[in-house]
Amino acid sequence: RRIEAFDISNLAADQAVGSCVVWQDEGFRTDDYRHFRMKHTIGPNDFGMMAEIVHRRYAHTTDVRAIHESPLQRPDLIVIDGGKGQLSAAVNVLQQVGLGEVDVVGLAKAKGEKFERIFLPDESEPIGLPPGHPATHLLQRIRDEAHRFAITYHRKLRGKALVASVLDEIPGLGAARKKVLLTHFGSLARLRAASREEIEAVPGVPKGLARLVHEKLQSVSR
Repeated sequence: RRIEAFDISNLAADQAVGSCVVWQDEGFRTDDYRHFRMKHTIGPNDFGMMAEIVHRRYAHTTDVRAIHESPLQRPDLIVIDGGKGQLSAAVNVLQQVGLGEVDVVGLAKAKGEKFERIFLPDESEPIGLPPGHPATHLLQRIRDEAHRFAITYHRKLRGKALVASVLDEIPGLGAARKKVLLTHFGSLARLRAASREEIEAVPGVPKGLARLVHEKLQSVSR
């Protein structure tokens, strides 16, 4: 009834993130989605990153009591985007947090192949999935949603980092004035979306500097 799927996005080896999406009762439960920015795993370590996000999902979230006490919140199946290595990392964590009996599989394609394969914890070889089978389509759909959710969060973080770096390059915009702008607008996204007139109206920011800030941020948007 309830399937939870995990994916990692670490494009360009920076701003690595993970995602968890939930399918229940024939639909996605977006309120139960979670995204994770890596805190403990350093460098391009897919196995370590998968272990980290699975652990944070089930051992360090506000859902932990519901997961252990409510059959409606306890996943019936956990899908890991990846092969044997990612699956083994997830299985080890699930055993540590008391969810070792929950079914978990890895979903991946062989290099150069177009067919999906399922990896099981106690099997050395994967199982090929029939391309046209409804179960295959369901798993693909859930995995693709986990991928989409991870990529969206990854791009958001990279966009924030890019805007922040642009602000640091503007002559005359020191830490104090940057703080004034961010406090006034509430976020980098709102500052980036502001008009030139709105930035010029911020107390303590000269109009010439405000125009330069607007021009720089618009150049990032193009």
